[in-house]
Amino acid sequence: MNINEITYRKIIHIDMDAFYASVEQLDNPDLRGKPVAVGGASERGVVSAASYEARKFGVRSAMSGVLARKNCPHIIFVPPRFERYKEISQKIRKIFYEYTNLVEPLSLDEAYLDVTENKKGNPSASLIAKEIRQRIFNELHLNASAGISSSKFIAKIASDINKPNGQKTIPPEEVIQFLEDLPIEKFFGIGKVTAAKMYNLGIFNGKDLKEKDEAFLTTHFKKSGSHYYNLVRGNFYSKVKPNRERKSVAAEHTFIKNLTSEIFMLEKLEKISKELEQRLEKSKVSGKTITLKIKYSDFKTQTRSKTLPYFVKEKAVLFETVKELLFQEKVLNSVRLLGISVTNLNIHSKKKPEKSINVQLKFEF
Repeated sequence: MNINEITYRKIIHIDMDAFYASVEQLDNPDLRGKPVAVGGASERGVVSAASYEARKFGVRSAMSGVLARKNCPHIIFVPPRFERYKEISQKIRKIFYEYTNLVEPLSLDEAYLDVTENKKGNPSASLIAKEIRQRIFNELHLNASAGISSSKFIAKIASDINKPNGQKTIPPEEVIQFLEDLPIEKFFGIGKVTAAKMYNLGIFNGKDLKEKDEAFLTTHFKKSGSHYYNLVRGNFYSKVKPNRERKSVAAEHTFIKNLTSEIFMLEKLEKISKELEQRLEKSKVSGKTITLKIKYSDFKTQTRSKTLPYFVKEKAVLFETVKELLFQEKVLNSVRLLGISVTNLNIHSKKKPEKSINVQLKFEF
């Protein structure tokens, strides 16, 4: 790149290693060194997280409890304790804020940090990441991995390279080559279906993707084509957003036995409506768009939505609306999951102009 001066940021992506399972092993020494799955072992149970000992047997998050047991007969299932995970997550974030106010949490176990300008005056993002990981271990006895680069996209990919308990830095001058060498399925936003389609088009890595012009990509991938075109060229400018707007509030239940009657579904939906009301109240938000989610026994998912002319959060209104949506058309099959979400929330953020920081192309990372 023949650019003498360009805006670069120093971004760290911190990702806790097997967070939920590690917390369980931390709190219960008898579980240490053993294959642990957080979640349910029942027929309808799902693995929320798996320890690295369990991952050696192919156990992964979102896997059914039955399959996890089949892969690892001696696996130990423990129920999730989200309040405990949230408690520790808040302690981890407290450490982050000692280095920068530009923290964008993605979930309880991962976050982006912009340390271009930081409270420690340390010019090296790599050393900051190492120090943060060491503090998390010393103070909370948990391991974390990190990725460091000039963008959120690259930092997130990098954090996975030396897992567990490691870190990887991709400095600005190496980003383009890194993207060209990257397997196509590693690109954020490219799932199994899209990757398979790209394979059929002869696209196996970033270099192959870069050889395709924008017209070709938009022909085959519609609007996403332009995104892929820019992505592989390093044209991504998304900055760390410390105040992420919440876009939805939801509640859903998976049932032990499939529901075959709308009468039973209404009974469950009334309880879910009550739970959602409590979540909306706790979040101090309300919304106009109510969506009913139905997952059938064959795992097909259907959604039905209605937008009201006013903001709501009361259980009575939620329930009456989803009741209307339920009977909008015939239920296709027996139902294994029902959920309700509220979007189009009454949240209005005031965005402050972001300060641009111009630095030399080569600088300490």
